Amino acid sequence: MGISGSLAEVTGWDEKLRQSGLPIYIYGMGDGCEKLLKAFEQKGLKASGIFVSDDFKRDKSFHGFKLMSMSELENSGGEFAAACAFGTNLPEIMERIDSLNRRHLLVFPETAVIGDVFFEKTALLERSEDIEKVYSLLSDDKSKRCFTDVLSFRISGDIAYLSEWSEPDGIFELLSLGEDEIYADLGAYTGDTVEQFLKYTGGRYESIYAVEPSRRNFSKCVKRCEGLDNTVLINAAASDRDGILYFSSGAGRQQSVSGSGIPVAARSLDSILDGKRCTYIKYDVEGEDAPAIRGSAETIRKYMPKLRTGIYHRPYDILDLPLLVNSIAPQYRLYMRRARYYPAWDTELIALP
Repeated sequence: MGISGSLAEVTGWDEKLRQSGLPIYIYGMGDGCEKLLKAFEQKGLKASGIFVSDDFKRDKSFHGFKLMSMSELENSGGEFAAACAFGTNLPEIMERIDSLNRRHLLVFPETAVIGDVFFEKTALLERSEDIEKVYSLLSDDKSKRCFTDVLSFRISGDIAYLSEWSEPDGIFELLSLGEDEIYADLGAYTGDTVEQFLKYTGGRYESIYAVEPSRRNFSKCVKRCEGLDNTVLINAAASDRDGILYFSSGAGRQQSVSGSGIPVAARSLDSILDGKRCTYIKYDVEGEDAPAIRGSAETIRKYMPKLRTGIYHRPYDILDLPLLVNSIAPQYRLYMRRARYYPAWDTELIALP
């Protein structure tokens, strides 16, 4: 039947809610709730209200709904279904979600981290050839399970599919970093991933290139990297060419490339390195992973560095980015790993020569 056939049998999160006949309450507010309300509108679903954790209730209303605490909702006496509208990797919050899931029907609808294009089961299944190809390219059973589980979760919203994850030690054991790495950190944020790199190389390396578009984060990155030898810090967005990009306002997951906004210098890694060697590239560029990978294509083909990139920012990155890497350098062995997170954020592709 193949993986595509198995996925076709997974019930969609919207159908679960519709078939339950229960009133649907959205768990969480903010940007995630706004996206979920749009998804509900597209799916013909109606939200009966919005609730938040007891210790988080501050506001009285959101988008015309009176905000309830979890206790208020549960003490109201009626059964309900919950649709989660936020992400977390905090163990205590994840346990709270697990507990709620044991008491009620709970789903995590798949809405886009970046942009307004939502993941759709029908659109996914139309790409059955890509699904089967990516599955065939994965180099171990853990990767194949990760791929299947994440796609099943995205269709169903069922957190039972997210019971297996990888700790950082396991991911870096797979990367097997040495003491002479030339590291390109694309999306260096505040320098935290430079620190992580140093931890796993014992502080020994040949050189580091840290690229970060946000001026505020770049300033923190500069401070964090003070005293490091052979380190090049670049305040720019990693892309497929040198030029200017415009970023929306916001921070972290809320900041992304848009048609207007804050102008930011853009650089391709190929341009930055100008033919020089690189052994390890990490991409965490909030939805611009594909352009950043294309902007590294010459380096990838010439030096076959280890690659690590998020594959969760856009709805079909989990297909598009492995296929892109394979098209640039088919020799790579591809792996997928997922960190502990609700929903399936921090799903990564690792490519090894």
